[in-house]
Amino acid sequence: MGFFKAMVSGLLMTVYEVTINQLYDVKIDKVNKPNLPLASGDLSMRTGIAIASSSLLMSLAMGIMLRSPPFLLALIIWFLLASAYSVDLPFLRWKKSSFVTALYIVLERGLLLQFAYFIHIQKYVLGRPIAITRTLMFAVAITCCFCFVISVLKDIPDEDGDREFGIRTLTVILGKESVLWLCVYVLFIAYGAAVIVGLTSSPYLLSKLVTIISHSMLATLLWHEARTVDLSSKVSTLSFYMFIWKLHYVECLIIPFVRL
Repeated sequence: MGFFKAMVSGLLMTVYEVTINQLYDVKIDKVNKPNLPLASGDLSMRTGIAIASSSLLMSLAMGIMLRSPPFLLALIIWFLLASAYSVDLPFLRWKKSSFVTALYIVLERGLLLQFAYFIHIQKYVLGRPIAITRTLMFAVAITCCFCFVISVLKDIPDEDGDREFGIRTLTVILGKESVLWLCVYVLFIAYGAAVIVGLTSSPYLLSKLVTIISHSMLATLLWHEARTVDLSSKVSTLSFYMFIWKLHYVECLIIPFVRL
């Protein structure tokens, strides 16, 4: 039950994070993503504010009920980071900087949530002592790579609106092609490192085979998809961005088989 409540609490905070971003990005989304609920007018701003507020309060309330101080602290930090990323106030609106955006997503998704859920499940659900394992560090490292790639790649389909509203993303600064291949090479390095880890660090045959074969196949698939991207087509670049999310979900399925 503790695991289920933590997942629901995290889902609610994600709803807050996405909604607060859309509330402050309505003008940009009318250019980049006109089909989103707020940008299209399907939902009013008042409804959006109600969704963000209620999701935030329910998430924090569930965090308190879990009686897990590390997890509650993570939720509070998550809320602060998500707000600082989107809210248009002095020293905030971090999304204006591509570096800060990447740092924010890596810190939140790659580090904060990984360790928060691990500690919560280990100590407050399973009642086990907290031990930082090599497998955990492998999961954190490869998740951080995906977080960086996703944080940068998401701006390729949104270049027009970001440029119009002065959002200095890496795509606006370097161009679509440079950013695309930067992301591809980062994932290649991550997959290559995973193969080496499987070859040298895993004492279990099944884990070794899964780690080596799966990451080799994913790297091959990534190369094939990257070569077919049409950078002049928003549909094509958005499709590749969603493909990276699929690779991330596949990685989440692989990680439980990794034993180091």
